[in-house]
Amino acid sequence: MATVVSAAATKFRLVFFAPVPAVEACKAAIFAAGAGRYPGGNYTECCWTVVGKGQFRPGDTANPHIGSVGKLEHTEEARVEVICFGEDIARKAVVALKTAHPYEEPSYGVSKLEDF
Repeated sequence: MATVVSAAATKFRLVFFAPVPAVEACKAAIFAAGAGRYPGGNYTECCWTVVGKGQFRPGDTANPHIGSVGKLEHTEEARVEVICFGEDIARKAVVALKTAHPYEEPSYGVSKLEDF
């Protein structure tokens, strides 16, 4: 069942990073949670994606999906930005992202947007 969104709802931007092979699964999960859907339903699954190079060094107690403990890892990742109408949608999208993302600690941020 589609989530109904209101144009009056507070807008949020969810930005996350994921390894390229996992991006489509992550996007499908957040879209199913209502992210990327504009009021009225005329536009759904809206996002912006760019591919770049990420890096990280897993610590001693990490269980990395990619790379090895203690070794600096460079990997191709995508940055995805999506709008969420309403705090409830933003929160549901983050839960969905964490479930779908292959990393122990997904890198993401949520920003409240102002309407001018």
